[in-house]
Amino acid sequence: MEFYSLLLIALALSLDAFGVSLCIGLNRTIKRKNKIQFMTSFGFFQFFFAISGAYAGFLFNRYIASVPEMAGGALILIIGILMLKDGLKSKEACLIIKPGMVMVLGVSVSIDALVIGFTTLNNIKSNLNVLYSTLFIGVTTFLISLFAFLISRYLRKIHIISKYADYIGGVILIIFGIKMMLF
Repeated sequence: MEFYSLLLIALALSLDAFGVSLCIGLNRTIKRKNKIQFMTSFGFFQFFFAISGAYAGFLFNRYIASVPEMAGGALILIIGILMLKDGLKSKEACLIIKPGMVMVLGVSVSIDALVIGFTTLNNIKSNLNVLYSTLFIGVTTFLISLFAFLISRYLRKIHIISKYADYIGGVILIIFGIKMMLF
């Protein structure tokens, strides 16, 4: 997989974490250690689900049935549409932080990485390249979350910004899905 495509995938996957991080960062009661826990959780689960999906997709393609590029592209397109639909729903202004929420939010913003790994990353020929690609996705998510926390202190008065992350991620995944199906 070329770097440009991997970067787009990593950015699209990390935008859920960006939106959640921005929302959490807008809450003045959240401490620095909580923000670090959230960033680490988001990055880890993006990596873990992407690599799990890649190996599950490889095993599925090898031992059950090969999923053609058209089906993978269609699935990514559907995920992009669902992200757009999720962006249209009204959401609370900010999340209530409770014990265990770090894990729950880490998993919830990373489910799409499992699908991307299953449909896209399973075609990478080398195990080392799969590891590098999924690590890149995890690190990108960590850094995007860090960026969201940094800018959230300047954007505390604008609560609607986190809503746009779903739109941007959805559009990027739709474009990537169409690219996979047509090219």
